[in-house]
Order: sequence, then C-alpha cells, then structure tokens
Amino acid sequence: MWALEFAVLGSAWAFPSALRIIQGPGTEWLRQSVYHTLLPPMLGLSLWLAWAARPPVAEQPPGFQQHLVTYLAVWICCVAADWLQGPYVYALYEAYGYSETSIMVLFVAGYSASGVCSCGIGAVADRFGRKRCCMAFCVLHGLAAILIHWNVYAILIISRILAGAGTAILFSCFECWMVSEHNSRHHFSSSSLSYMFSLKFRAMYYVAVVAGLAAQLAVDSTHLTVLEGSRIYYGGYTVPYDISAALLVVGFLLIASLWNENYGCQSELGRPLMQDALHALVKDRNCRRLCAVVAIFEGSMYIFVSNWTPALESKEVPPPHGLTFALFMMAATCGSSVATLGRCLSARRQLRIILVLCVASFALAAQSACGAICQCLGAFMTFEFCVGWYFPCIGIAKSEHVPERIRGSMYNLFRVPLNATIGLVNEDEKRNLVEAPFTDEA
Repeated sequence: MWALEFAVLGSAWAFPSALRIIQGPGTEWLRQSVYHTLLPPMLGLSLWLAWAARPPVAEQPPGFQQHLVTYLAVWICCVAADWLQGPYVYALYEAYGYSETSIMVLFVAGYSASGVCSCGIGAVADRFGRKRCCMAFCVLHGLAAILIHWNVYAILIISRILAGAGTAILFSCFECWMVSEHNSRHHFSSSSLSYMFSLKFRAMYYVAVVAGLAAQLAVDSTHLTVLEGSRIYYGGYTVPYDISAALLVVGFLLIASLWNENYGCQSELGRPLMQDALHALVKDRNCRRLCAVVAIFEGSMYIFVSNWTPALESKEVPPPHGLTFALFMMAATCGSSVATLGRCLSARRQLRIILVLCVASFALAAQSACGAICQCLGAFMTFEFCVGWYFPCIGIAKSEHVPERIRGSMYNLFRVPLNATIGLVNEDEKRNLVEAPFTDEA
C-alpha cells in the first residue's frame, strides 16, 4: 500500500519538474511543441492504465456486465449532451450581441437554479423515483437546447434556468440510481462498485474530448444565421445544441426502456425528507466531512476551469486550447484508472493523498506565475489527474456513508455549499470586472 502512495506522489512531483527543465535558454522550439509532444504519450498512458485497471472476467459477478452496459449507455448519451452544450454558450451569447454583464446574469441564473433545485430535487427523486428524475433531466436539458435558438433575453434566461435545474439532476440522481441498483437490487461487491465509478468517469472524460471535437466540427460546418422575419437563429454556434437535443432523445428512450425504477423513502415528501437529511448531516461526522470535501474540492475545480486559460497564455507561446483540453482529459482518465488500481487503499486514505497532491499542484502553479508556462502546464495536468482520481473515490465514500432512504436528498445537500462557493467566486469576479477600468486608469 505504501509503495503505491510513494509511486503516485513521486510521479506527480517528477512530471512538473521535468517540464520545468525545458524553460531554459535555447528551448523555445520545445516549448512551442510541448502540447503536441505530450499528446501521444498521454494517450498511450491513459489507455494502458485503463487496460491495467480492468477487473478479470472471473471476478465479475453474474449480471454485472449487463448492469454496466445499461448504465453507461445512458450516462454517455446524457453527459455527451451536457458537454456539447458547454463550450460555445458564451460565444453564442456574444454573437447575439449581449454585453459581458448581461452574459454574467445569464450564467448566474443557471447557477442559482442549480442551487435551488439541489435543495429539493433529491427528496423528489427519493419519493417519486430516480428513474423519473433522470428522464426529467433529458426533458429539461432538451428544452434548454431548443430555447437557446431564440435571441430573446427572457427566453435565454428560461433556457439557463432549465439547464441549471438539469445539471442538479445529472450529477446526483444518475449516481443515486446506479448505486441503489448496484447495492440494493443486485448486491454486487464494493470492488465492483469501485470499478463502476472508475469506468463511469473514464468514459465521461473520453466523451468530453470527442464532444469537444464534434462541437468544433459542427460549428465550423455552417454559419450562424437568423431565420428571416424572426429572432430565431440556426447553424454555427447553435449546431452543438441540436446534436445535444438528439442525444437527449436517445437517452430518454434508453432510460424508459432499459432502467428499473428505484426509490429512497416513499412515505414522506419534501420537507420531512430534507429534515432527515439535514439531521443526518448535523449528527454524522462522516457526512459533514464529505460535504466539506465536496464544497472545497469541487469549488477549486470551478476556479480552475475559469482561470487555466489566462494562466497558460503567453506572448511567445499561445496555448492550443483544444489540445490543452484534450491533455487535461487524458490526465483525468489516468487518475480514474489509478482509483481502481488503488482499491487496496480505503477511499478516505486515497482522498487524503489527492488533497495533498492538489495543494502541491496549486503551489507549483503559483510559483510558476512569473512565466514558467511548461511548469504551470505540468501543475495543471497534475491537478486534472487528481480530479480524475477524486470522483471515483468520493463516489465510493458517499455510497458507504449515506443511508439509502435519503441518498438523493443527501447528495443534493452536498451541492448546496458547493453552489454557494461558486456564487461567491462569481461575485468576486464580477467585482474585479467592475474595478478593473478604475485600476487601469490609475
């Protein structure tokens, strides 16, 4: 066990340090090509680790493969639809002619809707069924994708609210359904659940790369055009949303035809269930710790997503954003594979290692603020490795400590402080935008 910990810590230290070496004089050509140079080895490493992390066929219990395919087929469709909607939303709003402040209001509407829904959607899922809530995600996200074609601010606000509500479902109810089926219906082992989480997030990261490339091809294929005599737009930045809507239809049909329904507590609705979840959160030390870890770690992820682009920008070596994103996703797939390979360690112990590595990676990134782009890239890839490792581990930890009857309610309660953290970050960025002109004048 200690050998694995030292190997991971040593590798995470050595990788950014190796990239730092090429910062010296006379290595401009290497810095220029470092993004392209890293792509093949990172792809090879991620595929090799994925192969190494697979469980032997003999260890797979009867029915596990069918359960795996049933869940992943739906998950891939739905998460691909979400990834397709993300990259061009800001660009589309800009193309519609809205100011930065107006666009920020749209984003705040989405995050607010996600935060509000996080307070109640878990109780609804526990009471009326997680399968129904997952189908509701397909409907909400599909409507959001359709409404974004209208260049009417009020309609765009509604679109963002629907998308925010859908996001609250995507990252809670789908996992609740899978864990309940795994533990309560099929009674599979915890090692099988660890592999399930690892494969789920590996698939998500690969889908992110493919969705990003597909969205780019779709946007480049046509121009944004307004329908004559209306404020409805098609083509250009709206095409990824059309593909997303089609995938959501497929996901809806797969859920309806392949999934069983499962529930939490069915005797009460809304406030009593939330009271039970809040009581468990207050009384259970493990639940409180999980809530804090989710808010801190996933809040840092949001800050990272908002700031990695300017951190890597350089007048001499502008970063290729698509390649950089692909490298990040490959680093994350490596992390999710390590989560399976490290199943000899408890989820709690793995999370401790992850948090130490994250602090080290951000410290290294802060040290590189003076212009060491390659060192900064190494630090960011280390962080993305930690992100890929984190999600399977936190999924296992939540499955072990959250009672089944309030699983949906508790999972969404975990997102409340996370959304509050994101709101505070947004408010700080808004304040910086307002103060920036006065700073420049000074």
